[in-house]
Amino acid sequence: MPKLSNLELIALADSFPYPTSSVYKIEASSLYHFTSHDLKATLGYLLPSVVDYFRDLKQSFVVSDAEQRVSIAPEFDTVEKRSKMMNDLALKWRIEKKFKVLEGWRSELYPIYYPSSELYFTFERSACPIFGFVTYGVHMTAYIPASDTRPLRIWVPRRSRTKSTYPSMLDNTVAGGIGYPYGVFDTLIKECGEEAGFDSELIKEKAKSVGNVSYYYVRTSSAGGESGFLQPEVQYCYDLEVTEDTPPPNPVDGEAEDFYLWDVDRVKEELAAGNYKPNTALVTIDFLVRHGVITPENESNYLEITSRMHRNLEHPLR
Repeated sequence: MPKLSNLELIALADSFPYPTSSVYKIEASSLYHFTSHDLKATLGYLLPSVVDYFRDLKQSFVVSDAEQRVSIAPEFDTVEKRSKMMNDLALKWRIEKKFKVLEGWRSELYPIYYPSSELYFTFERSACPIFGFVTYGVHMTAYIPASDTRPLRIWVPRRSRTKSTYPSMLDNTVAGGIGYPYGVFDTLIKECGEEAGFDSELIKEKAKSVGNVSYYYVRTSSAGGESGFLQPEVQYCYDLEVTEDTPPPNPVDGEAEDFYLWDVDRVKEELAAGNYKPNTALVTIDFLVRHGVITPENESNYLEITSRMHRNLEHPLR
């Protein structure tokens, strides 16, 4: 298998075409907008195959083929009403086995926002890709900085071979979705304890917020369930600088099989071999950019790479 370039790795995660691309009209022309009850915001994009399931739900949704739009009915005018209606629907679809993606039911609620920063409703995590909703997570990279005798090294986990999504692929040291009602840093502390056994006091003292990445992913079968669902995501990124004496991460909840302490050249080799989960490859490339490993001098696609890691998403955000 030929080695993947950094730009090709970014394109695996940021895989929905841009409006300026030649294929955008082809890819986007058949999509329906899933809109708020007041028709003022597109919360996500629906595949035509999904739209048909709304046609008999006239009490809850309004389908307009002329506008290529499915909107929440106007009477669902509170967070509570919308949350109940939407989750009842997702549960109904799960029972009726409408979508394979719902076989990965999480019983975890994700927040959906509209207007930006305002909670619009909460929704079952596994059903979000059906609607193309923006979801959020935290990703942390634990590393030992370079010294006079050793290169920069990164703690890299391998995902469990029994996971339904991206089994046995490489990941960021700690990563997890931000469920409702958790905040960003609360989620980081929780995931650090659950996935890697990191002490909460270490994270509170040493974890450093370093920005975020955003991209527009088109799901494949490796993600679990149907291919083609749209999954725009925002990941809040953290760095954790550790030393040789810091207790190493270890699998706690079974999400990871093992952790490896690899020097930066090994990490780059594993990236190029396509062994990372797509969005964690993007987060790792962001880390390498920020730490001066990937530079304008050694990467000819530097500007495109850095811009595509911070995509402007056309939906209300957190």
